[in-house]
Amino acid sequence: MQRRRLGATGLSCVPLALGCHVFGWTADRAASWSILDAFVDRGGSLIDTADTYSTWVPGHCGGESESIIGDWLKASGKRDRVLIATKLGGDMPGVGRGLSKAHILRSAEDSLRRLKTDCIDLYQAHFDDAFTPLEETLEAFSTLVKSGKARAIGCSNYSAPRLAEALRIARASGLPHYGVVQPHYSLVTRGFYEGGLERLCVAENLGVIPFRPLEAGFLTGKYRSLDDVKRAARGAVVARILDDRSLDILRETEAAARRLGASPAQIALAWLLTRPAVAAPIVSFTSLEQLEEAFGSLKVTLDARTLARLELISA
Repeated sequence: MQRRRLGATGLSCVPLALGCHVFGWTADRAASWSILDAFVDRGGSLIDTADTYSTWVPGHCGGESESIIGDWLKASGKRDRVLIATKLGGDMPGVGRGLSKAHILRSAEDSLRRLKTDCIDLYQAHFDDAFTPLEETLEAFSTLVKSGKARAIGCSNYSAPRLAEALRIARASGLPHYGVVQPHYSLVTRGFYEGGLERLCVAENLGVIPFRPLEAGFLTGKYRSLDDVKRAARGAVVARILDDRSLDILRETEAAARRLGASPAQIALAWLLTRPAVAAPIVSFTSLEQLEEAFGSLKVTLDARTLARLELISA
């Protein structure tokens, strides 16, 4: 199966990453294990999670997703077939937040313990931390890389100026640099990535793994009104982008799907894979049917007319 490089990190994967924020939330332990098995058996390898998943669920304190993945790794014996990507820096109840050296080193040990592994393949700063010097953050990541506890580092939710500064400091100080960037990017949400951040990622050969590529299910066609999202687990997320523009994009995506014999979700993912520097959109699943549909997007080829129409309607 086709693979794409994650920038210059030395890591590569099929152009689809498994988002695990639903593990322990809308996917219980058994469902999560089934999804992990199916994803890997289908050829997938990049598994993305975070220490804060799923602090938003009543009674959870964070680490639930990592623990489910760690138990699966131990039981399945498939550690050598996957790339484990996790993130730190968000608010962990009773632990703290941010990207100070002390917090990074403690968070890494906690994640390694929950994941039941001795190395994180891709360790990412979940959010920028304006109160900690970038030098301190990068030095902490350097400590983890040198000790073999992390293979590569990346960042999520960084602006182009802050990422550029982090890269400059890493280069000047001889420290490991962010090799992978995780932005919010989809047909509906284009402004954060496109522009300065996209140009920087291309120029610096950074791998891009967009999160929320289907906008919490909106681009599958399941939500068309506020009534549709009222009882949905991620309904509040969809409600924020539900407007005339997004509905126009959805209709164009559905029209493309009919022409090409695909689903709207497959069109949305295939479009992302045509974008500069994008290596693997991060998609979450609660069923094996959704997983198979996502893998089907890797076989979809968008013709020039379809790309032009999607570009126009979503610009």
